[in-house]
Amino acid sequence: MVSSIQGLAPITNPLNSVLIEKKLINVDQKFIQLVSLAEGLPRTEVIESGRNYWRGVCRSLIFRFPDDLEILKLDVRSYIDRSKGIIQIRSAARLGQSDLGVNLRRVEYLFNQLEKF
Repeated sequence: MVSSIQGLAPITNPLNSVLIEKKLINVDQKFIQLVSLAEGLPRTEVIESGRNYWRGVCRSLIFRFPDDLEILKLDVRSYIDRSKGIIQIRSAARLGQSDLGVNLRRVEYLFNQLEKF
């Protein structure tokens, strides 16, 4: 689902999906930590896992609705500080017009947990 070298595909419905991008220090380590956190989410199946990109499907508890979750590490490192970079996380419902904020809470949870490392 990666759209291009520029980053993840844009969201098409802000009522059931979210795309958040953060500039981080130690981006390689942070990417590994985010992937670990994502793989630990309940009812999450890993679809693809690579050096810079991870994709999984998260299912709701009762009805098992699928949400696509993607994590992308963009290498935009300067010559001054090779540890800086950007990570994008995209979480989107496959079904329905609204997700009642589930995808936003998921992405916020991942970034909040990342700060605890």
